[in-house]
Amino acid sequence: MFRLWKWYQNCLGSHPVKTQVISSGLIWGVGDIAAQTITHSTANKDNQIQTQTHQGEDEELKINWRRVIKTSLFGFGFVGPVGHLWYEGLDRYIKSRLLLKQNSFRFVASKVAIDGFLFGPLDLLVFFTYMGFAAGKSVPQIKEDVKRDFLPAFVLEGGIWPIVQVVNFRFVPVRYQLLYVNFFCLLDSSFLSWLEQQEDAPWKQWLKSCLRFSEQEGKGG
Repeated sequence: MFRLWKWYQNCLGSHPVKTQVISSGLIWGVGDIAAQTITHSTANKDNQIQTQTHQGEDEELKINWRRVIKTSLFGFGFVGPVGHLWYEGLDRYIKSRLLLKQNSFRFVASKVAIDGFLFGPLDLLVFFTYMGFAAGKSVPQIKEDVKRDFLPAFVLEGGIWPIVQVVNFRFVPVRYQLLYVNFFCLLDSSFLSWLEQQEDAPWKQWLKSCLRFSEQEGKGG
């Protein structure tokens, strides 16, 4: 394990962008496999409940490798290169433009806020748009998918990623911040792939109705 870490450090020092691109692509591919496994397992449980029997055998899991490749390409083409430039550029901006002391409360809070309200939504928008085009969908279909999936993803991730990024921006050196994020992207890519496969799931409609109700309550107050 130590040798693997040293090897990664050497690669990161010699070829930072290339290393980030390859690692991101592999992680997002693994994440999609995990998402397909979770979706398959959930579907089998739902079928058992509907038929009220546990005697039948579960349907065999068949990984959609074309989808895995498409998801990996998202990691290769977007998360790796853009993420590398984002974390390097964000750190320079906070230090040179805002002139905040490194690791101070305002320093970390500013990074978390900018990352959450700029890069987070962009990442989701690009992911759902790319997956739509990769699946051969038309522009109107992709717009509907984005309307369906963006808000649930943004709300659910909004409760997790700020905590992850507080630790990242406070304790992790800049050159390793994308690696740290990629570790959690293994879970995040599983979640986003699973969310995209859920299509018009009832829980999405329930979440949207709750948000609309909250907005109406706020306007009414």
